Amino acid sequence: MAKKTAKFSADRFGAAKEVPQEKKFYFGRDNYRLMLIGLALIVVGFLLMMGADANTVDGKYDPNSWNEDIFSIRRIRIAPFLVIAGFAVEVYAILKRNK
Repeated sequence: MAKKTAKFSADRFGAAKEVPQEKKFYFGRDNYRLMLIGLALIVVGFLLMMGADANTVDGKYDPNSWNEDIFSIRRIRIAPFLVIAGFAVEVYAILKRNK
């Protein structure tokens, strides 16, 4: 039989020493850049949705007129697409792992 010469200590059985970790932010420069791009897309989308109401002519309320501009491609298709794209970019920016 061989003699066991290993010394036992608490360090080897679960009382692990804490290793100081350097403090890192979860978001990096690219994350913030993507967040700003997403925010800009959302703002541009909402700005494109704005405009004259259905009952305004030259900025004045007129109950006898109907403004067909509320059904324009800009308000119905392009602006909502930009808003949704902005939210998608925001989600990607938050979930993107910092290297």
